Amino acid sequence: MAHQLHLNEQTGKFSFFSVKEKAWHGLGQIIDQYPTSAEALQFAGLDYIVTKEDLYTTNFHPDEHILGNNTIIKSHFATMRKDTGTVLGVVGKDYEIVQNVDAFAFFDSIVGGDGIQYETAGALGNGERIFITAKLPGYIKVGSDDLIEKYLFLTTSHDGYGSITAAFTPVRIVCNNTLNAALRNHSNAIKIRHTINAKQRLEQAHKLMGISNNLSVEIESIFNRWTKIRITDKQVYKLIQTALVPNKEVLTKIQQGNEDECSTYYKNMCENAYEYSMSNRTQLLETTNGTVFGAYNSITGYFQNVRKYKDDTAKLKSIMYSGMAQQRSQSAFDLCLDFEKDQSLFSN
Repeated sequence: MAHQLHLNEQTGKFSFFSVKEKAWHGLGQIIDQYPTSAEALQFAGLDYIVTKEDLYTTNFHPDEHILGNNTIIKSHFATMRKDTGTVLGVVGKDYEIVQNVDAFAFFDSIVGGDGIQYETAGALGNGERIFITAKLPGYIKVGSDDLIEKYLFLTTSHDGYGSITAAFTPVRIVCNNTLNAALRNHSNAIKIRHTINAKQRLEQAHKLMGISNNLSVEIESIFNRWTKIRITDKQVYKLIQTALVPNKEVLTKIQQGNEDECSTYYKNMCENAYEYSMSNRTQLLETTNGTVFGAYNSITGYFQNVRKYKDDTAKLKSIMYSGMAQQRSQSAFDLCLDFEKDQSLFSN
């Protein structure tokens, strides 16, 4: 598969680093120890400055041999990498650049720089979008030994598209399975517009730490309850069908028992997720075998470990950028909460 990691032609290096484990088809820098934020900036090739530059239009002269005058556009600017001179995007006059170093400072401020471990970071395209994953201290423990690591994921852009987004993202160790669901009573993420000043960003950072702490406690309780709730194979398949529906029309067909009218693409997706649920070794543990926790992991595990993507960037976007994988996983989480309350669901 392809990738969209930025290749810095000046250094000949891809803008990506990871700790110990090689990723992105062997590209980027692999390091042995968790770096400081300053070191992570350099390892990931993110130690560049972005500036706002004036935009101009050219008023053409009737005589094509005479150059027209340039007129400055006051409402918009170009964002540009200072090191390479590459234009990254066009933004409005109120757009505030959040430098890459600020994004790492955002993380450092959450826990005072103590205990956070930068695990991956990188830039996509020409450097217009960056991402950072950092591991928090401690684990979410399910059962006796099914451990879930606690991560924070941040992404921001320099092209005017999207806010700064930071999310609490647990990852089940045994299958490297991303479980980034939000509870119904509060979100697992915060979004910060590029017009908010640095002080407000730091205040939001502390809010995210509160979200992470609260979610860790709640999710650990929920997952452990789910390990004690049994669910039949037939109910698992119905849950998978419901979680993966692309629209209300397909949902109606499923509810009416008209699965044969659904697309082959959708039916294959359900079959593959169900096969993963029934046969993958991580689905046969005490915590997952025949349990609601296992049913939830059948969806998240399918998107993480089975589904084919156009490239690694497409996978990242689908799982972490509110793409189909994240949306369907959230649906599965909500359905499992519903099943916990009414275990007659999916019985027909």
